[in-house]
Amino acid sequence: MSTLAGIDIATLHLLRPHWLWALLALPLLAGLWTLRRRRASAWHDAVDAHLLPHLLAQRSDMRTRWASGLAALAYVVAILALAGPSWRQTPQPLWQSRAPLVIAIDLSSAVTAADVPPSRLAQARAKVSTLLRERAAGQVALVAYAGDAFTVAPLTEDVANVALFLDALAPDVMPVDGQRADRAIDWSAQLLKRGGFDRGDIVLLTAQADPAARDAAARAAKQGYRVFALGIGTATGAPYRRTDGSFGQARLDAASLRAVAAAGDGRYAALAAGDDDLSKLGILDPGQDEAGIAKGKGRAWQDQGYWLLPPLMLLALFAFRRRAALTVLALCFAWPMSQAHAANLWRRADQVDHAHMEEASQAYRRGDFDEAAKLFGDADSADAHYNRGNALAKTGQYPEAIAAYDEALKRHPGMDDAQANKRAVEAAMKRQSSQSKNDSKSGQPQPSQNSPGSPSKQPGKGQQQPGKPQQSQQSQAQQSAKPADAQAQRQADAAQRERMQRALQQQQRNGQAEAKRRAELANETPQQREQRLANEAWLRRVPDDPGSLLREKFRIEQERRLTEGQGQP
Repeated sequence: MSTLAGIDIATLHLLRPHWLWALLALPLLAGLWTLRRRRASAWHDAVDAHLLPHLLAQRSDMRTRWASGLAALAYVVAILALAGPSWRQTPQPLWQSRAPLVIAIDLSSAVTAADVPPSRLAQARAKVSTLLRERAAGQVALVAYAGDAFTVAPLTEDVANVALFLDALAPDVMPVDGQRADRAIDWSAQLLKRGGFDRGDIVLLTAQADPAARDAAARAAKQGYRVFALGIGTATGAPYRRTDGSFGQARLDAASLRAVAAAGDGRYAALAAGDDDLSKLGILDPGQDEAGIAKGKGRAWQDQGYWLLPPLMLLALFAFRRRAALTVLALCFAWPMSQAHAANLWRRADQVDHAHMEEASQAYRRGDFDEAAKLFGDADSADAHYNRGNALAKTGQYPEAIAAYDEALKRHPGMDDAQANKRAVEAAMKRQSSQSKNDSKSGQPQPSQNSPGSPSKQPGKGQQQPGKPQQSQQSQAQQSAKPADAQAQRQADAAQRERMQRALQQQQRNGQAEAKRRAELANETPQQREQRLANEAWLRRVPDDPGSLLREKFRIEQERRLTEGQGQP
């Protein structure tokens, strides 16, 4: 390996070679300088020779040649520095794609077949649970389908919230039976489009598909969404009971699922133990490209052009004469002072907005909500205005938060999270207004039992990050009670002490109630104990139906579609 002064000649290259085109201006500059010299020599033809020494300043030819040579050399060095010579690589984290994923699970009556014990449904639930647990990152949504497709959980980064619905998935929650995989694919693509994603993945968990599903996969692929298929069951199959009481034979049709995956630019895999099938599909890591190569980390060429800056400055010392300072200043402004500054010059508008969003998210996570709201305001998108509304709600600026949600809905009318948070903030404003009226009537602040918390993007989330803010009642009450003067501060302190005292009293009452209950259990007669156990056993016999919420939700959605003419037989 040939090296020169510690530089590997084989790896030497230019990061910005287009700057070399500027060297073509060097002959032009030299021509202009020669023309200027000739115009100066024209005085020899117009003035007598004995007068020339008194009229023209005498310059040394050697000095003139040196000056022109140094100027040309400085120009060449500056162009080479701007071209970005590089011969060394440094580790650098690369941008990772976070492709969203929509899981469409078949909940037709055929999933009750037991060809893969204990049943196809149980295996599908377990596989979805593994996928949610092992998937690296990225938003996930869950869709259930039979005769039609319905959203179980919208796109969210909180996979735990999606997993809550797995035990409730069963064929009896679906309003109509069937195996319309085409509707599941179309509905999943619609979810991705509503979420503002121009690309994403759809994975279909089923045993068969028809030509309509293949056409739907092709439509999704044209929109930028890949369709994967995970086959559940065996080719031999097993009998199952339909909703009308008749029996059918459920078999795995791998060929139809392969055709769907091929039409959707995805892959097919048969359900297997562990996560080998998911790894084969390539959906565990959303930071992988289509070839399955991770983009998490890499090495970047380092710009070594700054090494040419000292010799350029040394050459510039010889040029500090009249008009030369302007040339030096121009070179300084053209020089990329830092790698970050140079990167900003080449960033697109969407990349600059993404950088603002990242900076605002960091401010939000560390609790600096005022700064987060200001930074979110620098970007003009539905997500930016939505997160700005969350930050403003955290600081108690409810009218401004509602205005931010309105801006988000103006850009994305179907943004369910913005609508939900707006309603929550409006309710908090009403409670705060009624509380203020009560305080003015009583003459002193009353402890608020229903302090409005910040709106949350999805119920059940407790992560402190943009889009999912949540805080306790006590902290919100503290934020909403910012006294304007010392008297208000004393009243707030008194209210806080009263709340703490009531909490202690409530804790004491709970302890006394528990002690009383234990005493009653110790003193109860055998007949009383038998009656208590009988009551508890009767309560345990009350059926627990976790799917009732989904069943009612799907029924209402089906009725709405039929009313609007969207439902099909």
